[in-house]
Amino acid sequence: MTAAKRVGLASLAVILLGTCAAYYAAVLIITNPDVPDARLGYAIPGLLAGLTVMILMAFRRRVHQTAGSIAAQLHLMAENDEIEPIAVDEGDELAEVSARLNQFLKQAHEQRERLRSENRDLQIQARVAAAEKHHTEAIIFSISDAVIVTNRFDELLLANEAAESLLGFKLATSVRKNIDRILSDSTLVRLIREMRSHGANASKKVVEHCIEHRGSPRTFTITLSCVLGGEEASGVVAVLHDVTREKEIARMKTDFVSNVSHELKTPLASIKAYIEMLIDGEAEDEATQSEFYEIISTETDRLHRLIENILNISRIESGVVKVVREPIGLPGVVKQILDVAAPQARLKDIRLEGQIPPVYSQVEADHDMIYQAVMNLVSNAIKYTPPGGSITVSVEVDEQQNVTRCRICDTGAGIAAEELPHIFDKFYRVRANNKMAKGTGLGLCLVKHIVETVHDGKLSVQSEEGRGSTFTIELPILQ
Repeated sequence: MTAAKRVGLASLAVILLGTCAAYYAAVLIITNPDVPDARLGYAIPGLLAGLTVMILMAFRRRVHQTAGSIAAQLHLMAENDEIEPIAVDEGDELAEVSARLNQFLKQAHEQRERLRSENRDLQIQARVAAAEKHHTEAIIFSISDAVIVTNRFDELLLANEAAESLLGFKLATSVRKNIDRILSDSTLVRLIREMRSHGANASKKVVEHCIEHRGSPRTFTITLSCVLGGEEASGVVAVLHDVTREKEIARMKTDFVSNVSHELKTPLASIKAYIEMLIDGEAEDEATQSEFYEIISTETDRLHRLIENILNISRIESGVVKVVREPIGLPGVVKQILDVAAPQARLKDIRLEGQIPPVYSQVEADHDMIYQAVMNLVSNAIKYTPPGGSITVSVEVDEQQNVTRCRICDTGAGIAAEELPHIFDKFYRVRANNKMAKGTGLGLCLVKHIVETVHDGKLSVQSEEGRGSTFTIELPILQ
């Protein structure tokens, strides 16, 4: 039995006893007026006790009802999540308790509203911070350069895919880990720590550093900036920009200028020397003068070809070359070239033959450019093939791959395997063949640009030192 039930039963028993006592005393007084005073003295206290119990029980009932009303109102407030004043009659015994409770509820309401307002502000701040974080992450992830962000404890906070690929880690398993456990490059770790230690006094720092990536060294400019939080640095942002290509282009430009200067200087020096000899009268007879004139003319032609090749390559690379595309037959171009090159081949006792099939196909190309490309390859074959050798120029159609191929095969000096990857570079000449013939090292570069850049074709080479070379031009067939 619960305590509430026990109290209820006890109260009921008291009410019954008090009622019985009051009833008994009243009956005794009314029905026995002649009862002695002593007995009446016993009956009056009983009556008073009964009346007192009844009054107390009536007061208890009223308090109980008021307390029940208060509890019901509190329960309704809890269900509706609203705080309202408790309604109690002014003369009620619990009015003062109700007033104090209302005062407490008012303070609780004000406190709750203040907490709600603060909670709304915190939610707004959290949403703004989350939006800013997502915005920052979207920016960092969209950057092609490698980006890493650390905190004041040199722990990794954020990095993009470029940084993961370059530095060899996974962001998902590296967040909040110290960078010396993640980055294998000690120089980068040192730079980040130094930048963070300088704090508010540090300005943006740019350092050039070489990092090994996929087996080859790459040059990067590392830009380091502090993320300031008050007087101290709350983190460091490091951006790694790959400048390997820029460095290579700068070196190529320097080499290009140097090579052009050298190539221009050689024929100009010859021309100048022979002109000075003519002026000084060293060519006394007509035969000597004719020889000097011939040398000057040859060197002038060489200078002209060099300048023309440089200009043509420059025009093609910059996309301003004028291309006249028209349907042409590659066998017809090859026949023209064989006719022009035959006398030069006979002078060196070289057998020059063509293998041109009867199948007729056309390519959409600039006739003069294709003629120049094939002629350049045939001329090179004649220059680097010793007397008694042979050169074969063939044309074939590959309908399966939808291309027309032109092959120039010779039995000349050939090219060493280590030099094959460089033969299409500007001004590159095979060292072993320098003594066999003069050249500028621009011919093959120009051929490659004509075939691949201008005509979307393909130029390839197969060669073995001492056993000749085969250059192949592939052009798409006109549909």
